[in-house]
Amino acid sequence: MSQYGAIAVFVIVLLEYMNLPGFPAGIIMPLAGIWASQGGISFPMTILLSVAAGLLGSWILYGVGRIGGELFLDKFLRKFPKQEPAIRKNLAILQEKGSWGVFVSKLVPMLRTLISIPAGVLKMNFMKYSISSALGVFVWNLFFVGAGYFLGDAAFRLLKLK
Repeated sequence: MSQYGAIAVFVIVLLEYMNLPGFPAGIIMPLAGIWASQGGISFPMTILLSVAAGLLGSWILYGVGRIGGELFLDKFLRKFPKQEPAIRKNLAILQEKGSWGVFVSKLVPMLRTLISIPAGVLKMNFMKYSISSALGVFVWNLFFVGAGYFLGDAAFRLLKLK
């Protein structure tokens, strides 16, 4: 954190929201919160960077779903036809729930990154998708960065007392 700082927070959170393995934002975001609690960066800036990175990563996967998702889905379903009822059911639920479904999905591990692709496949209204994604990303990141900020500050205060 001290060497790459804000850029590291942005890039790692971006890659994690693009669902790339090995980029644990659930670890990085609390560390960013700890760093902010020690004055390395402001808490609001940490939140802003993590939300911007999460939203950009979500937009990239939305674009992948919108541009090539149907083709991929067709190939996948030809290879695994038994999966079709479950996939169609989940797409129908997302289509029915719309923006609310995206928001809630952004608060569930695993779903929070994957939901962007089906939203793109369904060609969900981009503005509604973006707003619901941004709100969900904000809540999720606020929890993790905030936990690091408050718990990290408390841990440092305890260490200074001893």
